[in-house]
Amino acid sequence: MNNIGPMNASRRAFLKRASSLSIAGAAAPWALNLATLAEASAATATDYKALVCVFLYGGNDYANTLVPYDSTNYTLYQAQRPTLAYARDALTATALAPSVALPDSRQYAFAPELSPLLPLFNAGHLGVLLNVGTLIQPTTKAQYTAKSVPLPPKLFSHNDQQSVWQSSSPEGATSGWGGRMGDLFESGNGNATFTCVNVSGNAVFMSGKTAVQYQVSTNGSVAVNGIAKPLFGSTACSNALRTIVTQSRTDMFESEYSRVMNRSIVADGALSTALSGAPAITTAFPTGSLADQLKMVARMISCASALGAKRQVFFVSMGGFDTHDGLVSTHPGLLSAVSGAMAAFYNATVELGVADKVTTFTASDFGRTLAGNNDGSDHGWGSMHMMMGGAVKGQRFYGTPPAVANNGPDDVGQGRLLPSTSVDQYAATLGGWLGISSTDLLTVLPNLANYDASTRDLGFMG
Repeated sequence: MNNIGPMNASRRAFLKRASSLSIAGAAAPWALNLATLAEASAATATDYKALVCVFLYGGNDYANTLVPYDSTNYTLYQAQRPTLAYARDALTATALAPSVALPDSRQYAFAPELSPLLPLFNAGHLGVLLNVGTLIQPTTKAQYTAKSVPLPPKLFSHNDQQSVWQSSSPEGATSGWGGRMGDLFESGNGNATFTCVNVSGNAVFMSGKTAVQYQVSTNGSVAVNGIAKPLFGSTACSNALRTIVTQSRTDMFESEYSRVMNRSIVADGALSTALSGAPAITTAFPTGSLADQLKMVARMISCASALGAKRQVFFVSMGGFDTHDGLVSTHPGLLSAVSGAMAAFYNATVELGVADKVTTFTASDFGRTLAGNNDGSDHGWGSMHMMMGGAVKGQRFYGTPPAVANNGPDDVGQGRLLPSTSVDQYAATLGGWLGISSTDLLTVLPNLANYDASTRDLGFMG
């Protein structure tokens, strides 16, 4: 059983890939890309760039995040959610003035709680993507109704749509597009361990085919206490423990355990040393978990050169967005935490001189229904998201503004938006900026092949 020869290894790899192909609703794109699964070439980079994913768990309410502001569409919005809508005069200070006007005199405003992000939008460092969500291929409402095209599996399910957003496959996926981007760059980083960094626990988004997400706390690396500090007050005991958990083993499972432990111990030492020598960040961050996570990302970016990192992907997250109830009382506070943390993070990248090297973007399970249920909103589909950074072509909207309606031309009922832009297009635009070739993007994003080449880059990156 311990003899894992080339034939058995190849068979296991084939079975692993075949299991991915068996997933309903996602089989076709994986099948189209089967021949290229192992053919993505390592990407090289001489400069530094990083992507930072801010994932809002629970399904963010899009209509009370980016609010219709022109009088016609505000009236429609208010009629759909009379108990949930912002008063129009409360939106005056956060009304958005894009550099390129939307058609039909459409206007939007940020929720008042997003006011810390307004200066970034106005300065051209933040853009808004309209009606983006999970899709297998471009889909019209007629096709959705007729069920004539493949659709993302288990629509409106939290766990599955989180996974489809992050990996292009439902719950049970073993790799995400952030990790698959990391696969291409880890060989060019001085220490591959720091290619994909998760500051919020564990997420399939950060797992690659070869890249392994490195999990850190908001204070830094997670040390093995018995090794980082004298075990029972004895350095000899600590050294003995280190030997036991890292020495070579013949058993396959024991060997893998030793390899992982050794990687963790080495990474802890490297990161702790790099952080101790990094410049202090004077930008003030607000209190809260998301702000703490983003401050840790800023600290790691500040010492990227010491770690030999040329390309990095980071993941931070915040929960609480499943607002079936109490939307008016809870959602504003959530948005305040997001905007304060993101604005501080951008300011920190300016302080570090890397604002144009770091792009932050938001994501969530799905949007929510436009139609309210008196106290909240239900699970939806498409949503509105933000891209932030010095390389973002900001002060603009990207995508198509959806009609404000219940069961209108752009939704499948209750104001559940049928996405007009796919997550794959969103990701491809970010990946292209990171330096991934158009060929390799087709491997990283299995559904991208279903989109015309001229529509894969949404144009929001400089």
